[in-house]
Amino acid sequence: MKRIALSLSVSLSLAIGPAAGAEEYGSRLEGFEYPHEVRPFAFRSQGQALEMAYMDVAPTVPANGRTVVLLHGKNFCAATWEATITVLANAGFRVIAPDQIGFCKSSKPRGYQFSFNQLAHNTRALLAAADVDEAVVIGHSMGGMLATRFALAHPGAVERLVLVNPIGLEDWQAKGVPYATIDTLYENEKRTSFESIKAYQSRYYYNGAWKPEYDRWVGMLAGMYAGPGGDVVAWNQAQTTDMLYNQPVVHEFPALRVPTVLVIGGKDRTAPGANRAPQDVASALGRYPRLGRQAADAIPDAELIEFPALGHSPQVEAPDTFHAALLQALDAGDP
Repeated sequence: MKRIALSLSVSLSLAIGPAAGAEEYGSRLEGFEYPHEVRPFAFRSQGQALEMAYMDVAPTVPANGRTVVLLHGKNFCAATWEATITVLANAGFRVIAPDQIGFCKSSKPRGYQFSFNQLAHNTRALLAAADVDEAVVIGHSMGGMLATRFALAHPGAVERLVLVNPIGLEDWQAKGVPYATIDTLYENEKRTSFESIKAYQSRYYYNGAWKPEYDRWVGMLAGMYAGPGGDVVAWNQAQTTDMLYNQPVVHEFPALRVPTVLVIGGKDRTAPGANRAPQDVASALGRYPRLGRQAADAIPDAELIEFPALGHSPQVEAPDTFHAALLQALDAGDP
């Protein structure tokens, strides 16, 4: 394991500040502007016609012949990669950033068996339609679990795997988090608001610190819950929460056979299900400095980049620092 620890000196406000009201968006995030043209990938899956929304951004400098695929987290969308898309396109990469089925601008099927294998298959089909045979696959948060499954299922399609504060570095069920039915999860999701999203992200993602620019991404999510399609949004979110719990990938890290980089913000405490676990179990979950090192030891020849002062979303929290490290990891020079 190659380990790199990067320090960062920043001044952060500990105050969350007053809650802002959420806009109302459609169930497919109608009304929220993405930074680049959104294209539909139409396909059939599980007996129904679906669309994956995605951005396909050409390099803004002479192309280096490489493609990067950006996989969003559960509480994120392809749009959250806005700054990363710009940096990569400016470095000569073609960048494809999809919204997974059930998320953001993609279809919200009421009946769908969500699995990481299914989402990986959908993503592979999208790349094939876009004439992409091999790509750097970057997954953040839940997208790290998906990226891992993608690399296990399609190793020949992965030039390099980059996992940015991936959840799934531990098996929550095995560690004592009790099961919750999809119906229970759905009832919890229906209570989601701008304030609840912001409080959760402040506590678990940013170590109690908040910047005003994070409100945009909170509003993006809250607007779907608040809009006319909020019911199916909540239902899909409950289904995908069940997927996280029941489909761990951590046990298969030793089977990865692609060059892998782990990027870990040490202040992250994300642990889905911790709120329903006994206190002694909950307090031991989401310890990313330890989890990152354990994962890097388990993945053959993994490189570990540590940001001790950052949280769950280093690409949002400290974009300049994150992108400099990312480009170096991709052998792409300076931003």
